[in-house]
Amino acid sequence: MTPSPKARPRNTRNAHRPSARFKPGNIRIISGQHRGRKLPVLLAEGLRPTTDRVKETLFNWLMQDIAGAKVLDMFAGAGSLGFEAISRQAAFVTMIENNIKSAAQLKQNIEVLKAKHQSEVICEDAFEALKNKDESYDIVFIDPPFHKGFVMRAVDALLINNSLKPGALVYIESEASFNENLHPSLIKIKENSTQQVNYRLYRVAEN
Repeated sequence: MTPSPKARPRNTRNAHRPSARFKPGNIRIISGQHRGRKLPVLLAEGLRPTTDRVKETLFNWLMQDIAGAKVLDMFAGAGSLGFEAISRQAAFVTMIENNIKSAAQLKQNIEVLKAKHQSEVICEDAFEALKNKDESYDIVFIDPPFHKGFVMRAVDALLINNSLKPGALVYIESEASFNENLHPSLIKIKENSTQQVNYRLYRVAEN
């Protein structure tokens, strides 16, 4: 009798790979004190770090404003924007990230850069975090998950909680199809786009 074939293990192809939910990767700091430094990140499902090309354009826009600024990264994710701000001598950077594992990785990377004096990570829902933090900022990054309506909610939360200093700069990165009119106190001063992404810089009216 011919022996029956052994049952094959399921998903043998991926048996020794990291979970599809959290794959390892890295981000690169493109300029400043930590220029060229690569930092490990956990690329969680749906996470979309800002590309180097977009990041370079953004920080060219911010070139005269980033040093000495108090910065908020509302949806920090991999920390691509927050760590770039640290490298370019922001006075202090607050990164909010509600994913526990991603937040832990951000804290580890702060240790690697020896930047605890210059930054903090808050592991909490961004909207709740703003309610609990009585601070105002010179620069705010809003780069949330796409297609969830978070941009409008984030702007409203910043205004309601008085989190923006007069003349503050607000960067918004969104899906290319996003075309909502924001609050009239936000004046658009820069805009660019790729096939997938629209990114804009606003200044808060001072009166």
